Amino acid sequence: MVECVPNFSEGRDLAKIDAIVKAIASVTGVLVLHQTSDADHNRSVITFAGLADGVEEAAFRAASTASAIIDLREHRGVHPRVGALDVLPFVPLEGTSLDECVEMAHRVGERIWGELRVPVYFYEAAARRAERKKLEDVRRGEFEGLLTACETEEAKRPDIGGPGLHPTAGAVIAGARKFLIAFNINLRTNDVSIAKEIARKVRASSGGLPAVKALGLALESRGLVQISMNLTDHEQTGLATVFEAVSKLAQERGVKIAESELIGLAPREAWEQATAAFLKLPTFDGQRIVENRIERLRRDQNPAL
Repeated sequence: MVECVPNFSEGRDLAKIDAIVKAIASVTGVLVLHQTSDADHNRSVITFAGLADGVEEAAFRAASTASAIIDLREHRGVHPRVGALDVLPFVPLEGTSLDECVEMAHRVGERIWGELRVPVYFYEAAARRAERKKLEDVRRGEFEGLLTACETEEAKRPDIGGPGLHPTAGAVIAGARKFLIAFNINLRTNDVSIAKEIARKVRASSGGLPAVKALGLALESRGLVQISMNLTDHEQTGLATVFEAVSKLAQERGVKIAESELIGLAPREAWEQATAAFLKLPTFDGQRIVENRIERLRRDQNPAL
């Protein structure tokens, strides 16, 4: 089993997102688990899973549909982006390794360029260059900046295809990674400088919390600002730790939290950790959850289950 969590540069025209979802769901054996769209980000995230062959085919169909109906020349949103299908990560589930997901990312990337003529960058475990391991490093400059830079700078050129980007679909950034939790916290203020300052305080690259990436963004349609975060290793820094840190920093600046948002899905273990931390249960473990305990005993008694 493999999970795929593509991010698309469209969050306002839901008919376009529905077309992409239908393309994914058209592959036998692939399950669309979740979808979310945001108008301020102008971005959608679709989560699907299945056996490797089916997931590869669904990822390609998603890329094909997105490249045909999303025009980045007309796209505006607060979230950074390079492609119509912007990010295409493969995540190992049961019976699949990270190395196998790397091979999937490379195969799909080759097909996207070969059949759609949309160039591809690789990141995280699938990166072919050390300097492209981090997504933010690959995406720096975004569509508009890379559109011209990759024509003249070899270091900016895609790993497959190019040298220039596709004129309307940009480029796909494909990769393989472990579970990532996309978690946003919205603040009751329209001062985006506060969100940017808090994001800088909590993100790992600025000396903040381990395994946390963060951006401060304005949500103009809601009159709020957002700390948009990726938790790349919830065992190092969990949901409760991030929420507590942001809450404290916001309070110090006289700002209240309006709400938090989970984008896509998160593993059960992350919620168990967050609950235990919030309730201050130091001796808690997952086997104290009745459903987990039943599943464990069933497996012990019948490993085929």
